[in-house]
Amino acid sequence: MDTPDRWTDSLHLAPVIDEQLDATLTRVSNLAVAEIPGCDMAGITLIRDGKPVTAAFTDPEAPEIDTAQYASGEGPCLDAFRHNKIYTIADTRRETRWVAFTECARSHGILSTLSLPLIVNRDALGALNLYSRTSEAFFEEDTPMLFAMHAAVVLANAQAYWAAHALSSQLQVALSSRSVIERAKGIVMARFRCSDDEAFARIAKESQNTNTKLRDVAKAIIASVVDDSQQTGGNT
Repeated sequence: MDTPDRWTDSLHLAPVIDEQLDATLTRVSNLAVAEIPGCDMAGITLIRDGKPVTAAFTDPEAPEIDTAQYASGEGPCLDAFRHNKIYTIADTRRETRWVAFTECARSHGILSTLSLPLIVNRDALGALNLYSRTSEAFFEEDTPMLFAMHAAVVLANAQAYWAAHALSSQLQVALSSRSVIERAKGIVMARFRCSDDEAFARIAKESQNTNTKLRDVAKAIIASVVDDSQQTGGNT
């Protein structure tokens, strides 16, 4: 087994800015299968909109297995996330915990599992779920635990980047909308010889009456001036 330096190269150096978050997580899942002995499939559980979801997986069976614990609210990956602990199932045929999950895992040919929290600064960001078709596949937890530590950093960095990216996009839209509305207000003020507040009130009223976004009303006002200008120019 290669040293964790290889994971650092494979995980951290690949530019997350070129990937969506789920693509980054899929890359992490694929690397887990390639690097962790005994692992036949992997998936990453995150909480989105207050509900657990398998955000990335290497095999379509993984989210099907995960659905059993999401539906029941009980399972090793959920407990790994909740309690910041590692949970191992040595043999799903003998496991007495998480009955719905183990039954579903067995039906998909999975005999052992390992669920690890993805922790950064003592906070669990999600859980890495490893599945094997061999019983007692994950008898040695050090390697998967080290991998999960690296994966957690990747997840934290990717989430931070895309959160900042989303905020930047929202700010750009907001600034663009403000510019459009200000231009429209100037046109209304000139057209109706009214104050700044009165111009905005006219635009807002049109927005409410037509159930149209304020920015779209403003764009229509600007477009009408452009159209008038073109028509005037064409008639001269």
